[in-house]
Amino acid sequence: MKSIGARLAICYVLASTVTFASLFLAGRYFMERHAIHALDLLNESEFEQLKAGVGPAGKALSQDVLRNRVHAMMSDDLELFYVEVDAPNGDVVFRSQGLRGHQIPVLPKAHVFNAFVDGLGELRAGLFPLGPYKVLIATSKNHVKVVMEGYERTFYGLLLVMIVVSSVIGYGFSRMALRPLRLIQDTADRIRSDNLSERIPVAAAKDEISDLARLLNQMFDRLEISFDQIRRFTAEASHELKTPLTLVRLQAEKLVMEGQLLPVQEQAVQIQIKELAQLNRIIEDLLFLSRADARAITLDLRLQDPEPFLQCFAQDAHVLAEHQQLRFFLTHHGCGQVAIEPKWLRQVLLNLLSNALSASPAGGRITLRSTLMDGTWQVSIEDEGPGVPEEQRGRIFERFVRINRPGEDKGTGLGLAICRSLVELHGGRIFAESAHGGCGLRMVFEIPAETSTDGAVATSQDIPLREADAT
Repeated sequence: MKSIGARLAICYVLASTVTFASLFLAGRYFMERHAIHALDLLNESEFEQLKAGVGPAGKALSQDVLRNRVHAMMSDDLELFYVEVDAPNGDVVFRSQGLRGHQIPVLPKAHVFNAFVDGLGELRAGLFPLGPYKVLIATSKNHVKVVMEGYERTFYGLLLVMIVVSSVIGYGFSRMALRPLRLIQDTADRIRSDNLSERIPVAAAKDEISDLARLLNQMFDRLEISFDQIRRFTAEASHELKTPLTLVRLQAEKLVMEGQLLPVQEQAVQIQIKELAQLNRIIEDLLFLSRADARAITLDLRLQDPEPFLQCFAQDAHVLAEHQQLRFFLTHHGCGQVAIEPKWLRQVLLNLLSNALSASPAGGRITLRSTLMDGTWQVSIEDEGPGVPEEQRGRIFERFVRINRPGEDKGTGLGLAICRSLVELHGGRIFAESAHGGCGLRMVFEIPAETSTDGAVATSQDIPLREADAT
């Protein structure tokens, strides 16, 4: 069971049940002992009355006289007591009719004891001396048995009620006890790399939970300092590298333009210029990501219908796809408006399209699907390439993470990280999943929208707007 609250509630119910059952067993034991002791007192009281009625019971008292006197006294006891009087020689002087001729078995060296008699069940008996005679007085234990059975029925009813009540109390107790932990969980879940300044509220009480909150806040302090140092280093290093790299590239271009280099030397310089351009792009991307992480980029978000924006992008996307002998299609469904800045969102789509073009085989199909529904604008770009393993899809949006796929340009590993930052600046999210049919990769981003169901028009259009596919 994964829920700590459920485990606490169950432990509380079990503890309550065990405690209640233990108290019941102890109570039953003492109650039964007191009830049996009460029977012993009744037997002793009955003997005292019998002794007082019989009178002096010395050796001169004959068995017949004793039998008559006992019989006279026992005629009105309604068989509440069973009496047996034995002579010194073992003869039975008197036996109650209720015993039905059965003898009460006597335990040696026992003054009070339990005896079982056929037809009567278990009796509680006491052995008393009356001169030279022995008097056995017993009473049925059925009354005790009835009381104990009623006690047990009451116990089972109370046990059921206690389980229900303790379950409710245990659930409420677990919710109350875990409330600070849920607050810590919710706050910790909100703290991300772009929100490291938020801290977990610490209760005034000094207990284990407040110590945990303080420990986590100290950890977040260290993380915030580390992230700030990394961001400053990235931004400052990128900024400082731009000027010398620009100078090196200008010098290399100047050597090529002067035309005094040998062919081999010129080829080497051209390679240097190409690598310098690549390095300059990486620096620009790092600067952009640093600014995005620091929320230094302000978007001019305006509500607009995304369909014209997609149609404009689709024209350029078709040209890029046709250049690489691929086919591009656009579908758009739904009606509504989305708060976007076209310049940055176009950058997202171009990055995603570039990856799809690199991964797709010749003659493959790339599909851009757009849907406005239920307050969300969902856009996906799907290719027919080899795809990305499921366990690696979550990492492809991290910086400098590159998935090596056959025939695909490795790139810098920053394009998808930039896409994630831009989509998050629009208040959305981006993720990757398997394409329809299990072949290829589907990159999806979602942005909040204001959708409409009144007069909604769904359009589905393939670009280019002609029958022939690009070849």
